[in-house]
Amino acid sequence: MLKLLYITNNDRVALAAERSGVNRIWIDLEVLGKEQRQKNLNTVKSAHTVEDIKRIAPLLEKSDLLVRINPWNENSKKEIDEVVDAGADIVMLPYWKTKEEVFNFVTYLNGRCRSLLLLETKEAVEKLESVLEIEGIDEIHIGLNDLRLSYGFKDMFEPFANGLLDRLSDAIKNVGIPFGIGGIGQFGLGLSPSPEELIAEHYRLGSTAVILSRTFCNAEKLGDIDLIEKTLTENIKLLRKTEVWASKLDKKGYEDNHSLVVKALEG
Repeated sequence: MLKLLYITNNDRVALAAERSGVNRIWIDLEVLGKEQRQKNLNTVKSAHTVEDIKRIAPLLEKSDLLVRINPWNENSKKEIDEVVDAGADIVMLPYWKTKEEVFNFVTYLNGRCRSLLLLETKEAVEKLESVLEIEGIDEIHIGLNDLRLSYGFKDMFEPFANGLLDRLSDAIKNVGIPFGIGGIGQFGLGLSPSPEELIAEHYRLGSTAVILSRTFCNAEKLGDIDLIEKTLTENIKLLRKTEVWASKLDKKGYEDNHSLVVKALEG
């Protein structure tokens, strides 16, 4: 089953998400350059702090606490020390472009908690083969929003159709590192490609994780904690049911589903 990631720094929402079956509560400290890169996109731009880690980490019983730090910079070592000391289980490095940045990150983290690379730039794609030689990379997540910006794709799901995700997933699987891909929206909204089609693509490619997007459950918009938990629980139940279907597809089933994704993106 896919590991499910959900972004929040709200204690009650984090606990509701944990009860609903979310595997990783995500505290997002990334601010450097993000506003400039994504200023015209309707993406989540968080205002989380290290204090949020300290507050939420002791509350979680089953879910891991994932923390995205800033891209590698002169303050990264201090930031890593702070999030590790605050209680992070997994530290994510975003927007890396060089082998040196990744080496510095995993070397300084030094196994104090799990390392996760967010692969989201054209430069990262080009450097991936050499980066995968580095010891200490526990996991990779392929970020579709910034990949879209980096390559100039029309749609953030285009890498599912144009072969890019096939190439990346093959390279990562060859070295045995788990990887996730992008996010998933709410079922039943008429999204194209549909969540069902995308889940089948995750299984075709060998992905192990996905982000639950704002459309999956917009806690800020819903407001009421019981409604948030109900929404998450019901949607995760649908997602898991879809996974059972996707896991049973044969080669032709995956090929047919992939054709539907390509067709949706061409339209």
